[in-house]
Amino acid sequence: MNSHKARHSHLSSNHLRESIAQLAARLMAEGVQDFALAKRKAARQLGASDTQNLPNNSEIEQALRTYQTLYQSAHQNSLSNMLRTQALRVMGILACFDPLLTGSVLRGTATEYSDINLLLFADSQKEVALYLLNRDMEYRPNEKRFRFNDGARLIPVLLLTGSDEADVQLAIFSKADRRHLPLSPIDGRVLQGARLSEVRSLVEEDA
Repeated sequence: MNSHKARHSHLSSNHLRESIAQLAARLMAEGVQDFALAKRKAARQLGASDTQNLPNNSEIEQALRTYQTLYQSAHQNSLSNMLRTQALRVMGILACFDPLLTGSVLRGTATEYSDINLLLFADSQKEVALYLLNRDMEYRPNEKRFRFNDGARLIPVLLLTGSDEADVQLAIFSKADRRHLPLSPIDGRVLQGARLSEVRSLVEEDA
């Protein structure tokens, strides 16, 4: 009897975890951009108070990918191509900073509310800012916390706010960081990034 109850409880927990992941994915498809916020909102709407049942970011992204495939396939393909094309254009302008495309645009799970995430490698934030100013590219300074194997650091970010389809986040790392990239907020592994030539190949495949 106890074994049956334990098994039933385990199945109920798994079902709740899956339900939270699916609802969080839908919330992200509809505009919520933060995994933690989407997770909390989904759990609250489903009346889940046990934090042990909360899915991880990988589970939510997989649910988002499934949702987009089922309900937004044609739109998703078009959106991914548009955002990657924009990323390619900006990366071409910033090629001297060895840009890497990361995040949902690279992974193919971006929504129409997503930013384009680029990593740049430079001697200083000022060097990038001056480069942008000389090309009449408007930006807004900010910071973003990145996790590394040896701890977390605040990294300067310049947000391009021009008239293109999406805002572009330029996270500015030192040139030494090129050999020690930050960790992914999705799975905790070293962040995957695509160089200019790789993004060009993606755009050609999308087309």
